[in-house]
Amino acid sequence: MGEYGDITFERDECVAVITINRPDRMNAFRGQTVDELIHAFTAAWADKAVAAVVLTGAGDRSFCVGGDQKQRIESGDYGPTQTGLFEIERLHKLIREIPKPVIAAVNGYAIGGGHVLHVLCDLTVASATARFGQVGPRVGSFDGGFGTAYLARVVGEKRARQIWFLLEQFDAETAERWGLVNIVVAPEEVVPTAVSWGKTIGSYSPTAIKFLKHSFNADTDHIVGIQHLVFDGLALYGKTDEANEGLTAFNEKRTPDFEPYR
Repeated sequence: MGEYGDITFERDECVAVITINRPDRMNAFRGQTVDELIHAFTAAWADKAVAAVVLTGAGDRSFCVGGDQKQRIESGDYGPTQTGLFEIERLHKLIREIPKPVIAAVNGYAIGGGHVLHVLCDLTVASATARFGQVGPRVGSFDGGFGTAYLARVVGEKRARQIWFLLEQFDAETAERWGLVNIVVAPEEVVPTAVSWGKTIGSYSPTAIKFLKHSFNADTDHIVGIQHLVFDGLALYGKTDEANEGLTAFNEKRTPDFEPYR
């Protein structure tokens, strides 16, 4: 892959900083974005000088608001990719499998698929202005596997169901209280704090860190099977009239009418 178009990739000493760079779309991801994120995470994995990875979004409004719904309206999917597949599931697995801690620097909205990305990261530093939440059932989508089962491990069953069934946004203070983020800092300190944590990790034994991450993951690796099942189901659901009503209503800025599908 040549130069990136949807992301940036930088090194700050032993820390790789990967930034979703689509502020005009609130850092929503399309197929190309996912391809580039996979490439960047793989490059960080291969680089022996990298001890940790920071994932963030460009600007101060949004970390990531999930899949680009405008792209879905324009092309009927998330746009062209290198393989012809939209490999968001592969990205989710890669964030877990890379044997180096991944730190989310949430600088604004972490909504929908963007919320799932930060949940998957090993640690989360949040701006005091960050907002969190899900939207799937409102826009004709859902996220199973890590987006639900693993989320429940993080915040508990009742909170996870509240997040998905009510679709209410909540602030950084609430996210910290629920155990969804590790620390809340001033907006200008989000990325510097995440990078500082990465450098601290870089001073420790890389082999010990690798085995610790694998050990933490081992207890929830069975969710991968659920993830496969759910993403196959989501691919089918996305082609239904019910899902299309949610997507169309979102882009038309109106309340969706799901009554015919009850």
